[in-house]
Amino acid sequence: MPVPEQTSSVLLDTHIWIWLQAGGGKPLGRDTRDAIRRAANGGRLLLSAISVWELGMLEAKGRVKLHLPCSDWVAKALATPGLTLVQLTPQIAIESSRLPGSLQSDPADRIIAATARCMGASLVTFDEKLRSYAQDGHLRLA
Repeated sequence: MPVPEQTSSVLLDTHIWIWLQAGGGKPLGRDTRDAIRRAANGGRLLLSAISVWELGMLEAKGRVKLHLPCSDWVAKALATPGLTLVQLTPQIAIESSRLPGSLQSDPADRIIAATARCMGASLVTFDEKLRSYAQDGHLRLA
């Protein structure tokens, strides 16, 4: 039985999380913004732990500039009301190594896809590889 729309979980891809926290990035469609708002209000807005690692790597390489030290930025971002950090569980790790179809992507994207699948969440992403994977029927997009 599908989860009712108002309580559906939404998983943010790393770049979406960063953009939302920074107040910028590509504009999200109204339906996507509404899905994020409903998920946050219901305590079902999710972020994979791998996104914290990805942000740390991006910041360390100078590809992302933060207005605070990385640890402080992450602590503040994770305190967002309604946001839940999803730990890398054995189930998610194994699922990431056995994804159906052909998601030829980096390990972080595989873990994000596996997290969405294991949590029954819709993914918010602009990543073309993940969007294509969803079009193949392996993920739901918000």
